[in-house]
Amino acid sequence: MTPGALRFVWSLPSEDALAGWRALWWTVGPNRELAVVLVHERSLTRSPYTRGWVGWHVTAPCDGVLVVISDGVEHRTPVTGLTAHTGHLALLSWSRFLLASSRAHRDRTGRWESNATVYSRGGYPVDHLCIGDDIDYVLTDRDGGIWTSHGDEGIHGGHPASSEGLARWDTDGTRTWGPLGRQRLPVLPLGGIAGATEGDVAWLGWFSHEGSFLSRVDPSAGGTTSYRHPLRDSDGIAVRGTRMVLSHEFRNRPGIELNRAELVDGAWVITSRERLLLPEPVTRRCVQGRDGVLWIRGGDTWMQCEV
Repeated sequence: MTPGALRFVWSLPSEDALAGWRALWWTVGPNRELAVVLVHERSLTRSPYTRGWVGWHVTAPCDGVLVVISDGVEHRTPVTGLTAHTGHLALLSWSRFLLASSRAHRDRTGRWESNATVYSRGGYPVDHLCIGDDIDYVLTDRDGGIWTSHGDEGIHGGHPASSEGLARWDTDGTRTWGPLGRQRLPVLPLGGIAGATEGDVAWLGWFSHEGSFLSRVDPSAGGTTSYRHPLRDSDGIAVRGTRMVLSHEFRNRPGIELNRAELVDGAWVITSRERLLLPEPVTRRCVQGRDGVLWIRGGDTWMQCEV
């Protein structure tokens, strides 16, 4: 398959790139709107060891621009107070958004400090909260819930809400879901690998000492169903009913592999496999699933693939 078989969504305008703006954190909102934060390179440093957008890091608190693309229309909002440790972007209800750091730290009294900031629709910080430590993945749902998956340092690092590997939070920083009781997972996770929404349901991919799993969580019904991951390695999923598409990136190369799967007798079975050529190389955090659509970032270009 070639890029022509994918639906083009948006590319960083050449005038922005020439002016020194870099597209950093990105996400897809519950209404299928693409959001990207731009930061000027004068406020950034680049890792000599990491390619792509994930190699850029904010050096000190600075300002940026949030670009939201919905139905082909682009809207820009100046953003103040970007911190040096920002690593995740998520869209919230009422046109608010969240920027979070992967790590949380304790203060001198042993209390966990905030690692996420809620911004108003005007781009100003309005609240600070802690959503666990060692965050691998952040995703928001239609009701404004914030879903997180955590790595082993968060699971074993003492933060009580990270110890189970997966969690859901409200915008006050209160955990509203965890894998306990009926929600229990088959084994303890070691880290998150992917996430997607399907209506009001969240899908979370994670790995463990006993392999990888996909968990379907329905907050309203109060049930969690976990399946064996049909692939050894995957970085993105999108689900629609009994069909799923899973991606596997070729790190720092302009290619990605798509695997289509169907739910058969309670197990996900791979039915086809295809390789896509993209206009630019892909890196970590280049894929996200929303309501049966897989969003793919290649360099500074975003495309869609339907399940």
